[in-house]
Amino acid sequence: MTWDPAPLSEVTALFSRVRVPWWIAGGHAIELAVGHAFREHGDVDVLLLRRDQSAVQEALSSWDWWAADPPGTLRPWQRGEILPVGVDDVWCRPSAAAPWRIQVMLDEAQGDEWVSRRNGAVRRAIADLGAVSPGGVPYLAPEVQLFAKARGTRPKDEQDFTAALPVLDDTQRRWLAKALETTYGPHPWLDRL
Repeated sequence: MTWDPAPLSEVTALFSRVRVPWWIAGGHAIELAVGHAFREHGDVDVLLLRRDQSAVQEALSSWDWWAADPPGTLRPWQRGEILPVGVDDVWCRPSAAAPWRIQVMLDEAQGDEWVSRRNGAVRRAIADLGAVSPGGVPYLAPEVQLFAKARGTRPKDEQDFTAALPVLDDTQRRWLAKALETTYGPHPWLDRL
């Protein structure tokens, strides 16, 4: 399946029309936190809360949307269909003949709190879930993104952790350490936090 990731400027323009919170996620979020690009990306990720999933179809109204049904099967996402818990990713492209451009991830929330899919005990106020770059791009807070990357770390996740570590303040480091300990017990990143 071919990917041609949309540039952040295009993603921002498309999602700026919706009236719900959204954030650039994945490796791009880490680069926004660090302040510069440092590696290649195979896709571009956008995070929305599951309860706001209709905003994807609003922002990308003329696009082709496919839900990633576990364990990894893509199927068309019908207009107005509510994706259930467990269907956490949507691949989007401008048309059926175009390469994939945006991957949308859906996360859980209860009231004003984001709830981790990895561990329901790991929570955070939605208002504190992200930041905004100097260029006006909302992105997932680096400690939250690193927590998402911490399960079965790949070389790119290690690279992201190493790049983000110097920009994490004490509060962010404590949050990440607690989330890692709560979810995984011993984790190789804990010694570096």
